[in-house]
Amino acid sequence: MILALFEKHEGRYGYRRIHAELKSLGYVINHKKVQRIMKELGLKCVKFVRKSRNKSYKGKEGKVAKNRLNRRFDTPNLYKNG
Repeated sequence: MILALFEKHEGRYGYRRIHAELKSLGYVINHKKVQRIMKELGLKCVKFVRKSRNKSYKGKEGKVAKNRLNRRFDTPNLYKNG
């Protein structure tokens, strides 16, 4: 049934959508089982690509401000022996 649904939707459905289809047809099956069976059959959705999130971090840029207030930025470890 999984193979038939996969072919019906021309390989565009992954295990989540296949599981939803099976559930709507009245089959009671765990999504992990569907994922395992699809892996064994070599069925993998290839036409669907998730959108990537915005990666705005550019690394360390600019200059570090001088320690004009003589702040202590490293603290002693109080729990070394305990």
